[in-house]
Amino acid sequence: MGKVYEHIDDRLRAFIEAQPVFFTATAPLDGDGHVNLSPKGRSGTLVVVDAMTLAYLDFGGSGAETLAHVREEGNGRITLMWCAFSGPPKVLRVHGKGEAVFRDDPRWAEWIGHFAEVDGPAARAIVVVRAVRVSDACGFAVPYLDYREERTQHAEHFGRKSDAEFAAYCAKKDHVGVSLDGLPALPLPLPARADDPLGTA
Repeated sequence: MGKVYEHIDDRLRAFIEAQPVFFTATAPLDGDGHVNLSPKGRSGTLVVVDAMTLAYLDFGGSGAETLAHVREEGNGRITLMWCAFSGPPKVLRVHGKGEAVFRDDPRWAEWIGHFAEVDGPAARAIVVVRAVRVSDACGFAVPYLDYREERTQHAEHFGRKSDAEFAAYCAKKDHVGVSLDGLPALPLPLPARADDPLGTA
């Protein structure tokens, strides 16, 4: 039987932090727009900040639908989901309002501190999620899957690029500056980082 929680308690936080992958879902306000669903991985890129707030590091390498939807005026709806692929069955969802903190935001230096061990040249935004509903479900139909290890290709690929090379990569990639539905997504040209005033990161 599913349950609705008042907040992310210590038990839910431990469950979230133990999962190697989570999923984000967003959509534009336009009913004809594209619903987006994305898997997220890389250890250390998601943090539970407090009982009602989570944040994750948004990297380059794909489109920017989530960024477009959370920054659309009057929107910001986002759902995060985790599945237990081992241990007791559980599906946990956090419905909330998302906000994109971009690299030139004065708050960047504060937020990026949560991700010091995984920060790198491919970091393009931080998505902050304020929970409005926290609930779980049985997860009885979720299969058992064995976690082997992290994939290293993403970090290695972008680790070979300078920040200037990463900015050029973002500028030429489809659906990064503008979403599939024509909404503003990642600011381009990619801003210099607020924690790097000389723009040399």
